[in-house]
Amino acid sequence: MRATITAVAGYLPDDVLSNADLEKMVDTNDEWIRTRTGIEERRILKDPTKATSDMGAEAVKTLCEKRGMDAAEIDLIIVATVTADMHFPSTANLIAHKVGAVNSWGYDLSAACSGFIFALTTGAKFVESGQYKKVVIVGADKMSSIIDYTDRTTCILFGDAAAAVLLEPSEEHGIIDHKLHVDGNGANFLRQKAGGSLFPPTHETVENKEHVIWQDGKPVFKAAVKGMADVSYDIMQKNNLKPDDVAWLVPHQANLRIIDATQRRMGLPKEKVMINIQKYGNTTAATIPLCLMDWETKLKKGDNIILAAFGGGFTWGAVYLQWAYDTH
Repeated sequence: MRATITAVAGYLPDDVLSNADLEKMVDTNDEWIRTRTGIEERRILKDPTKATSDMGAEAVKTLCEKRGMDAAEIDLIIVATVTADMHFPSTANLIAHKVGAVNSWGYDLSAACSGFIFALTTGAKFVESGQYKKVVIVGADKMSSIIDYTDRTTCILFGDAAAAVLLEPSEEHGIIDHKLHVDGNGANFLRQKAGGSLFPPTHETVENKEHVIWQDGKPVFKAAVKGMADVSYDIMQKNNLKPDDVAWLVPHQANLRIIDATQRRMGLPKEKVMINIQKYGNTTAATIPLCLMDWETKLKKGDNIILAAFGGGFTWGAVYLQWAYDTH
């Protein structure tokens, strides 16, 4: 028994933050951003009354509509996010309530930009066990809520979005293998300094802007290039996959140069790489399912697909799956 993706859907806020807009906010320019990251614009959830769960709920509602199912049929919801609405209850709990998944349970999983593939492999085990028939994996982040828009090194990178997939049992196609890693030493280079139990919120932490993303860019970039490229190559080797065998690479959309390095390490042509970073920026846990949503009509039953990600703290990994359906 395998867990297979049977539907994919997403939600993108209406408001667009372009590179031209950022030029008016910080000392940067469109050419600098595009040449170093590949990003042209990103979506921002400007409504202060809306949060990560609202985006996630919209993605799950669309997912249910596409699959022709009632939310009450969902057994489990796992939400990958680093921007939970609040410390508790979990964002999964809130999404379940908002969509009417009255027979489900759920929880949040925190692995930064690798969150979706960590959640996907976790959810797959519940399906493979035979205990659950419908497991929803959500990748959602309101990154604008933890961005300092006076910091030109981070504010150019991130956007807001949510996307979700439905996992169901299959005896044919589905998730075949995964390789996942963590290295806590990465917290020295990329983290949110305050807001947790180590440094609870105080007037001082707020004034010092310690509740936003902080990163030391050079070591993060170096680790991301090596980690994502190596793990993608390793999972190909482990499963005896040649470049011709792989239909698509679905990389985390953090930086176009990191994506290019991964593609070259795998020996793939650019035509086999899903890239939408120019439209959405880095939406953290939502990037990979957003790619699946954008490319869904091009995917064919039986396609060998590699999902790959690298995230802060550090986290990284790859998933090998076979696509289960045609959509034309």
